[in-house]
Amino acid sequence: MKALRRIQTRSSFPNPSSPLFSSPSSSSSPWTHLRSALVLVTSSSPAKSSSSSSNPNRVKSPWSRFKRKKPLTLQRWKSFFTPDGRLRNRGVGLLKKVRSRGIDPSIRSEVWPFLLGVCDLNSSKEDRSATRTQRRKAYERLRRKCKRLQRQDSCEFKLNKINKPAQDKHNGWSFPQDTDSSCSDESLSSDKENTEDIGYMSDDVSCTLDINYTGSTHVNSESSDSDSSDDNNSVHAFPSTHDNSTSPSSKYNISRTKEDFVTWQRIIRLDAVRADTEWFPYSPFQALVSEAKARRAAAAVSLKDYTHLEPWKIFHAARLVAILEAYALHDPEIGYCQGMSDLLSPILTVIPEDHEAFWCFAGFMKKARQNFRVDEVGITRQLGIVSKIIESKDSKLYKHLEKVKAEDCFFVYRMVLVMFRRELTLEQTLFLWEVMWAEQAAVRAGVGKASWSSRIKQQAPPTDDLLLYVIAASVLQRRKVIIEKYNSVEEILGECHSMVGKLDVWKLLDDARDLIITLRSKIEQYDHIRSESEIGM
Repeated sequence: MKALRRIQTRSSFPNPSSPLFSSPSSSSSPWTHLRSALVLVTSSSPAKSSSSSSNPNRVKSPWSRFKRKKPLTLQRWKSFFTPDGRLRNRGVGLLKKVRSRGIDPSIRSEVWPFLLGVCDLNSSKEDRSATRTQRRKAYERLRRKCKRLQRQDSCEFKLNKINKPAQDKHNGWSFPQDTDSSCSDESLSSDKENTEDIGYMSDDVSCTLDINYTGSTHVNSESSDSDSSDDNNSVHAFPSTHDNSTSPSSKYNISRTKEDFVTWQRIIRLDAVRADTEWFPYSPFQALVSEAKARRAAAAVSLKDYTHLEPWKIFHAARLVAILEAYALHDPEIGYCQGMSDLLSPILTVIPEDHEAFWCFAGFMKKARQNFRVDEVGITRQLGIVSKIIESKDSKLYKHLEKVKAEDCFFVYRMVLVMFRRELTLEQTLFLWEVMWAEQAAVRAGVGKASWSSRIKQQAPPTDDLLLYVIAASVLQRRKVIIEKYNSVEEILGECHSMVGKLDVWKLLDDARDLIITLRSKIEQYDHIRSESEIGM
């Protein structure tokens, strides 16, 4: 009955008929098509949110102080480092400041890699410089493999047109032994001239990509065999060791075919050329790009059908394609799903170098990837937590949701999937994500309650699921209208979509803090019991 109700709910949304609107590896999950519909709904840029003042008698949360204090500045940022370039006190001071104030836009590109686990909180300046070089080479290797897979598909298409049998008879991602000179490796030489913006052609190390449980990105180099890994007949995609908090298994051995990657490439290009442009005022280095540079970037990733776009949109689309394709190889279990471009676009507005933007995105996806699993385990868990928070906080509202068969909180699906990206302005989104990343970084680093000041301990200690408390807060803020006016899932869903441009992110964080203080232990116990039951099934 629940699956049937979800299918009926989807009837009120656009139902794209093209197969491109679903993940190539999707199953018959009743949520798969609705996910696409929710993500693809076009909406205007959110208007500037209205401010709402908190009760002056309330104990202020860490986030409400943002209104009265400046975000993390360059001078304060530099003060966190020792003379050898290490963060003092394992970065605890940094995480506390970001958690309560956010980051000044001028230094986001320096701070974000620390929040996202790209740079280790305990590393020295020399260590970070060495690993930065390794990260660049690892990203270049992924880009080169993407290029070869695309060339293979193009060559097979040409061979089929002249009635020659396809040379690839295998089930993996493999390279044919090209006989057509137009498809040989020598043709790559012309591409090297077009890669100054989307670099991926040069490399001299063999790298295994891994993100460990602490969130730090590691690239294991094997310089002894620099060329052989590229010249052999298989593309080796190395799945990361991801956060297993929401999955019974910690590693996956996923078999993907070349057709999967080709389909991902096609969908990525469609999503890239129609990406939103709200980021434009926040990214001057992209906004001022020349037409020649934009076209070189597009040619480097074989982007087509962009003649209707301005140069800055073309350049942004090309960057989206390059990084999303590389991520599909880096994490083949997830590959590419619609909605991931929404998470990457804000990162591209801040990080100018593609290889650094890629690893920041990979760090972000370490937690966010659960939203895009085909089996929906991650998204189901998160909706269950939102439901439990509402049930524990407001029994009257929860009973009404049960009455209208909306207690599974499926109406906040989009908020969970793209993490409020559609409901908030870009600047609000960046601040919310920074706070969320600081919380997650504190949890990864093992920063317990004892490491925070007594004042913070009396308020809200760091949590890995801050976003879910924020989502629950947004629903609870509308409890009255939901109870009095809405008698169906569709109506509540419409109310959630009408939040666009009307949310006060500071008030949301303030309310989320109250929920964390009063309910965290209960919610963690619920989540633990649920996880244990899933493992036992």
